[in-house]
Amino acid sequence: MKDEVALLSTVTLLGVLLQAYFSLQVISARRTYRVSPPLTAGPPEFERIYRAQVNCSEYFPLFLATLWVAGVFFHEGVASLCGLVYLFARFRYFQGYARSAQLRLAPLYASARLLWLLVALAALGLLGHFIPAALRASLLGRLRKLLPGA
Repeated sequence: MKDEVALLSTVTLLGVLLQAYFSLQVISARRTYRVSPPLTAGPPEFERIYRAQVNCSEYFPLFLATLWVAGVFFHEGVASLCGLVYLFARFRYFQGYARSAQLRLAPLYASARLLWLLVALAALGLLGHFIPAALRASLLGRLRKLLPGA
């Protein structure tokens, strides 16, 4: 069982560590810009770091759910690779947003595409799981006839 989810578990732990890093950056920004909790307003530099952390935290549950469903029902390696690239895109998003609101856009779009890809992989995996074996074999046979090289 452990071997079947080792990659997913690794990506999950890396994601948790990334979230912790984002939180530490907010703590550091609070000290630098003298914004005491519970305040969330301050200089634009602080607010961008704070918003980047909050935005990443908001998407983290969606990422985890789609990562695991895609990994269990579609393919662990493919889902894990998508997950690693997603985390890298979120890291770049955080870095870009900390510097300027405009610099967050390209990594934001990249991470959104990766999240939708994980959703699609999860849906395909679940669909394949619930389609009866005979129907699945028939559909694969037809697909092979349409795509002879596949």
